[in-house]
Amino acid sequence: MVAAQVPNQQVRFCRADDGVRIAWARHGCGPPLLIVSCWLSHLQHDWQSPVWRHFLDDLGDLATVVRYDERGFGLSEWEVTDFSLARRLADLEALVEAAGLDRFAVMGMSGGAPVALAYAHAHPDRVSRLVLYGGMAGGGLQQADEAAEEAFLAMIRAGWARPDPLFRRVFTNSFIPDATEQQMEWMDELQRTSTNTENAVCSRVARHATDVRALLPEITTPTLVLHAEGDRVAPGWGPRLAADIPDARLVMLESRNHVLLADEPAWPAFLREVAAFVGEDRAVVPVSHLTDREREILLLAAEGLDNTAIADRLTLSVRTVERHFQNVYLKLGLSGRTARAAAVARVLT
Repeated sequence: MVAAQVPNQQVRFCRADDGVRIAWARHGCGPPLLIVSCWLSHLQHDWQSPVWRHFLDDLGDLATVVRYDERGFGLSEWEVTDFSLARRLADLEALVEAAGLDRFAVMGMSGGAPVALAYAHAHPDRVSRLVLYGGMAGGGLQQADEAAEEAFLAMIRAGWARPDPLFRRVFTNSFIPDATEQQMEWMDELQRTSTNTENAVCSRVARHATDVRALLPEITTPTLVLHAEGDRVAPGWGPRLAADIPDARLVMLESRNHVLLADEPAWPAFLREVAAFVGEDRAVVPVSHLTDREREILLLAAEGLDNTAIADRLTLSVRTVERHFQNVYLKLGLSGRTARAAAVARVLT
């Protein structure tokens, strides 16, 4: 199989306040959309996936997508022990600052929904709108009874790292029961690629202890809840979330898959809802949202200085100047070859 190209994805790294390295990436164009994804992610590997690729392509057409691998997964640091909600929220806060995000939409997917909810609750001034997809507010992906959950943990310990996907296929069948064999094979392999056995166990246990249900009535951000009717990973959670979050809108999708697949009718329905919802953020962002340094750099660009000259004038590295420009483009919803000229025009208006 020929490897799929990654369209202009920028992968960067930041440090959480406990020193753990967090990998994040940005692609697409339009208003910023921060994705708090489920634990099964890999910033590079996902682009090759028949399970995830359509999410990246289609959402990137709607927004400037910022996503990351959680601690212990993907390109982020694996040597970690703390998977608590407080720790995951602190990681997200560090990432937001590193990415230079100001006000933005957030999509909490699956097990990332509690973190997205906690962030929206703690920072209502930063989150313009909130999308919850296949999410839950408590209990993680834990099975209904203790014996069943112990059996699932035993399967992780026994089979996560094995080349044979026999045990991992149990989880794959839960996530995408209507997938093709090729799609299931990709999900089988993603599990082994995304993390090691110990992290898979510890993360699952920590998610079971997570509960943000008390925060739901206090969420003030406009919220869209999307949930598959036959979702076996987070059954019944869509209506519960929408009922407890003030003025949230619920859209149930005709699917049994926890991860919607590109060729099922539920996918274009999902995309239409998200496009309409986050599209409301396409209003012009005022230049006052830029930092003093960002405005200063734009004014120097207006004088005709290139990045090297700007760096010399301000005693900065060229890389720092480039990062400031990227943050400006993200905040103003600009992209492409005309982004620099458009940003300069905005600051001079």
